[in-house]
Amino acid sequence: MKIRFTSTFHADYLELPSKIREALEKKFRLLVENIRHPSLRAKKMEGYSGIWGARISKQYRFTFKIEGEMYLLRRVGPHDILRHP
Repeated sequence: MKIRFTSTFHADYLELPSKIREALEKKFRLLVENIRHPSLRAKKMEGYSGIWGARISKQYRFTFKIEGEMYLLRRVGPHDILRHP
């Protein structure tokens, strides 16, 4: 699987604290290797067709869609703002 970023994801990413950016880089590797890795806690988001959410830390998450052989990363940020992807 490959990863692609939306412009919204990129803008969100630039606003993240550096520690969260570092943690996110590790999560990217896990996502590509195994979407079911326990530390990702990846799951489909209720009420949103085809959108998944995964954990970076206790407070930060990212959302994505699976499009063929690609993960399209949509948003990243604090858990509470991502409830409306």
